[in-house]
Amino acid sequence: MTQEMTQGKPLGLLLRFSIPLLLGNIFQQFYNLVDTVIVGRYLGITALTAVGATASVNFLVMGFCTGACSGFAIPVAQYFGARDYPHMRKIVANSIYLTAGFALILTIATVVFCREILVLMQTPGEILEDSYGYLAVIMAGLPFTFLYNMAAGVIRALGDSKTPFYFLVAATIVNIVLDILFIVGFQMGVPGAAYATVLAQAVSGILCLIYMKKKYTILRIQGEEWRLSKDCLRKLFVVGVPLGLQSAITSIGSIMLQSSVNALGIVYVSAYTALMKIKQFTICPYSAFDTAIATYTSQNYGAGRIDRVKSGIHAGLRIYTVYSIAAAVLLTFWGDKIALIFVDASEREVLSCVGLFFRCCGVFYLAIVVLNCLRAVIQGLGYGLASMLAGVCELLARAVMALFFIPHFGYIAVCFTDGAAWILAGACVAVMYFLIIRKKSMSLYKTYKNT
Repeated sequence: MTQEMTQGKPLGLLLRFSIPLLLGNIFQQFYNLVDTVIVGRYLGITALTAVGATASVNFLVMGFCTGACSGFAIPVAQYFGARDYPHMRKIVANSIYLTAGFALILTIATVVFCREILVLMQTPGEILEDSYGYLAVIMAGLPFTFLYNMAAGVIRALGDSKTPFYFLVAATIVNIVLDILFIVGFQMGVPGAAYATVLAQAVSGILCLIYMKKKYTILRIQGEEWRLSKDCLRKLFVVGVPLGLQSAITSIGSIMLQSSVNALGIVYVSAYTALMKIKQFTICPYSAFDTAIATYTSQNYGAGRIDRVKSGIHAGLRIYTVYSIAAAVLLTFWGDKIALIFVDASEREVLSCVGLFFRCCGVFYLAIVVLNCLRAVIQGLGYGLASMLAGVCELLARAVMALFFIPHFGYIAVCFTDGAAWILAGACVAVMYFLIIRKKSMSLYKTYKNT
């Protein structure tokens, strides 16, 4: 069912749209959680560390995938808000071509070079083979990841955030069953977890595609609408690729940080693996809020309602602030206790490192309020390149910490790296937002005055 977000109270619209997204993101993280728990409990801490050592590379590639597909959905939402359905269908058709092209290129490149990447990241020798076995399978399944994110992005652009969530629930059940079957039953080791994740992703992607084709009559592309269009490809490329690169650039900083942690030794790698799983869970609500605000902004901007865009920002800031305070308190006081889900209580040094990280990092969750909210608005307005600059700022901060501070100050510098990245990127986004929103307001005012 489609939903126009150009009418109604922004706070209610954003919350209703965010809840299925939030649940969907939690279920996506649940894929990784199930992998981690089963691998850690059945295969041991070394196997768990092997999976964790691939996290930054995985995040780099998956970040580009989700970012680009989210960017492709922005023009869809804008044309939907403007009720220009023929142009919307042309955009969808051309986004299919771009998605297929990116999926093919990235799958070949990552499968061929993933071992070399792990070596460059200074992955410890005792876990290299298991890390490679896991990462190679995940990268080979990239086409299914692109399929789900492209189809789900189009569905959400039409205001329907519930359907992709339902399909993720089904995929999560498949993932759990296959994890147990492959790891415990067939004793496939670490690669078994990767096969389970890829097959589960395939289920959710195929279900989304079938549903989109059968249920949305306004998406039934016909005749000339299937033709390649330079204008459509340019619009998609200009918005989608910078958003994909934004996530990828941020991930490069994470890879540099992972490499620095790897050099500190196996205890710190194990701690970083556990805390990253926890952090991914606490960060995923921001992703839901980001998508909701970007979709809301896109539809209202397409309808020429810049006043509602500003109202949506105020509502979004309230949502982000409440959640950030809750997350900061939880992690600061109970971060090491939560880590017991992944790490045995006997690993006291690992748990101590996890607790130290969250005591240092927790308060900086408030910096995400400005960074993510205003960045989502900029994305919804179609300024992908401006949004990408925030990723560059995060990269710079993490690069400086990884190259200069961590080698000199050790693990304590790791604990402050996220905070430094979020503050620098937030300041950059705030400046860009005020420049862009002023430009858009003046443009709409001149249009209204001339008419």
